[in-house]
Amino acid sequence: MRILIAEDDTHVAKYIQGRFQAEHFEVDLVSDGLEAQKLAVEGNYDLLILDIGLPGVDGLQVLRYVRVNKPYIPVIVLSGYNTPGDRVRGLDGGADDYLSKPFSFAELSARVRALLRRMERPNESVLRAQDLEVDLGTRVVTRAGKRIELSSREYSLLAYLMQNAGRCVTRSMIMEHVWALAYDTPANVVDVYINYLRSKIDKGFQQKLIRTVRGVGYQIERRADRVEKERPQLSL
Repeated sequence: MRILIAEDDTHVAKYIQGRFQAEHFEVDLVSDGLEAQKLAVEGNYDLLILDIGLPGVDGLQVLRYVRVNKPYIPVIVLSGYNTPGDRVRGLDGGADDYLSKPFSFAELSARVRALLRRMERPNESVLRAQDLEVDLGTRVVTRAGKRIELSSREYSLLAYLMQNAGRCVTRSMIMEHVWALAYDTPANVVDVYINYLRSKIDKGFQQKLIRTVRGVGYQIERRADRVEKERPQLSL
């Protein structure tokens, strides 16, 4: 089992690393938010332990980025911010667990083991909405069995919509999760990329999956619309 620890306090990071290595885990350390994003998404890790107060990019932004690009990796937030509001923001932001500093290593280790026991969910790496499939492991997208080529940003947007299939997500939610709070991006960038996706996902199909919720945002349809079958006429 491989663990990535994103922690800028060298003493704390080395302590956790040594204790988990004693329990026969492979452990890598990173102290910067941007590097944490890169390694968490590109590396083959079984779990991420994430500090909120990282330099460069803070832990909440790292969490949002990881949830879009690698949503199935378990994440434990380990933070000195320990008010109820802090914990709510961490859990709502996508953390599987939240442990405040100072902490007991025995408790942290137990929480890690509990999360890893729930890891055996191979089918959850493929998201489905009607005949559309997104394989989060291979990043392959298909509709009705036909492969669809997407840019990196188009894929991230579609993955986020699919993770919330059946639920409307606002433009601001999309901006936060897909563009990682990049406020300098054009205001209409979400609408532009939704149109890109529609041209690739919905064009040529009678059933349109990407729906605009007027005045709110966008939604991927989870189930096909019901089609009323004509009743057969009785011949007299």
